[in-house]
Amino acid sequence: MNQSAEYGVLYVVATPIGNLQDITYRAVEILRQVDLIVVEDSRQSAKLLQHYNIKAKTYTLHDHNERENSTKLIKKLFAGISIAIISDAGTPLVSDPGYVLVNEVIRNQLKVIPIPGPSALIGALSVAGLPTDRFCFEGFLPAKSVARLNRLEALASEPRTMIFYEAPHRVLATLRDMASIFTDLRPAVMARELTKTFETLRRDSLSALIEWVDQDQNQQKGEIVLLVHGAPERLHSDEEVDRLLTVLMQEMPLKKAADLASQITSIKKNPLYQRGLALKSKKL
Repeated sequence: MNQSAEYGVLYVVATPIGNLQDITYRAVEILRQVDLIVVEDSRQSAKLLQHYNIKAKTYTLHDHNERENSTKLIKKLFAGISIAIISDAGTPLVSDPGYVLVNEVIRNQLKVIPIPGPSALIGALSVAGLPTDRFCFEGFLPAKSVARLNRLEALASEPRTMIFYEAPHRVLATLRDMASIFTDLRPAVMARELTKTFETLRRDSLSALIEWVDQDQNQQKGEIVLLVHGAPERLHSDEEVDRLLTVLMQEMPLKKAADLASQITSIKKNPLYQRGLALKSKKL
């Protein structure tokens, strides 16, 4: 298949995230007609290709060989070979390899065509019950806790719905880090194994999700999407926050006052604690 008399075309083809029936007619047609299919893992892609009786040759492209192999694939396109790129699941390039290849295709003024379809982040967002008019996708957070906390800290005031992918063995630690930055009561959703046999969707506060995942080991398995409600607009002036802290500190210790003020205002506990210390020192 060749859309040009001279050069091949790169098709970016979305494939199912679990259920093999979640693929478009157009995607199947393209995969049957191209000369070469670029895959992330040949063992994973074989299940889909065999299911739809797709016979095209495959070529592996992953994080460790993408730059070198992209150069080889560009040469194939210039030779008139048509290519489709798929990932193990969902839309290529979204937390998956392919970015280098697509950019090389564009840089060489070759043609790239999207074949849209399944995406775990959009699927999860559509049923999460969180605001969908504005959202941001953050992909995978850093594996190490310190780096993860720093990334979450940078998102503490993000007003849009936030969407993350997470590895099952890190999901509990990530939820705990989210609660420490976004506060325990921030609404969130955990979508696990979407479109698969053990699909699970849970909407709750971050603290409740932590308790649920901690008590059920099955929730620490499979493909996971985490969605967190954006930060509420700041409705409290500095003067109002100071008055609130002053009243609360008259009835309880500063640490507890800062915690309660955080739940009322959605301002993080640490800045409120420091603010309370400053207010105390002014009275001395």
